[in-house]
Amino acid sequence: QVQLVESGGGLVQAGGSLRLSCEASGDIDSINTWAWYRQAPGKQQDMVANVDWKSTINYADSVKGRFIISGDNAKNTVYLQMNALKPEDTAVYFCFAEVVTTDDIRYQYEFWGRGTQVTVSP
Repeated sequence: QVQLVESGGGLVQAGGSLRLSCEASGDIDSINTWAWYRQAPGKQQDMVANVDWKSTINYADSVKGRFIISGDNAKNTVYLQMNALKPEDTAVYFCFAEVVTTDDIRYQYEFWGRGTQVTVSP
């Protein structure tokens, strides 16, 4: 099995910064894709940023120029640097990974973290 654990959420004033981390552990052979999603109260879950094994990166339009996704393959960890935060960035942020496990390297499986709360005050 694989576990994803997020950290780094919290309360910050508008204009401030936070850095989220997500560490994967378990029966990992490789991680093909990392992503961050978020869900605000009463809203659907949206993709914030993702990065694949070719280092192709995508951002939601709402965070372009403010957020940066990066990964450390040696540590099986992905980061989300969030700058110039706005109250509308308030949400629970979830880590997502497509993982090839050591059980069967023919397939990849999807895993989710439990989420970390980010609250941006005006």
